[in-house]
Amino acid sequence: MRGTDRPQPPTPPTPLESRLGYLLKHAQAAFARASAEALAPHGVDGHELAVLVVLAGDEPLSQVEAAARLGVDRTTMVALIDGLEDHGLVRRRRSPQDRRKNIVELTEAGRKCLHAAEEARRAAERSFLAALDEETAATLVHALRILVTGDASPPAHTL
Repeated sequence: MRGTDRPQPPTPPTPLESRLGYLLKHAQAAFARASAEALAPHGVDGHELAVLVVLAGDEPLSQVEAAARLGVDRTTMVALIDGLEDHGLVRRRRSPQDRRKNIVELTEAGRKCLHAAEEARRAAERSFLAALDEETAATLVHALRILVTGDASPPAHTL
């Protein structure tokens, strides 16, 4: 064996690797990269996929209502909807009840994209969490959900 071929001992953890903020930041960055790679073939990013998910609900939503559900400002929402509309994934129409509102709905292409991209996202998530056993991965996701939403009940549904 040459000197560079020898197995290297594991690098000891740095003091930062015991800090929650450091770990969350780096885990999120790694997952964001994995998700971006998984979604790229579908022509959407994570933000656009989130818009498609929200718009796929049972009730029609205005841009403002969708923005509120996503926790984004109106300007950001308009840009997201414009991009999705340019790609033929959503369409706007005037609300019959309030002509000042734009209802945004998925097109057939948007529904197909949503389902394919969600499948890719779930596969990326499973791959990212593969180092954890199934119970630990589920516990992690549940714990993070509680921290983010304050709601300890299981989610109502998943796509």
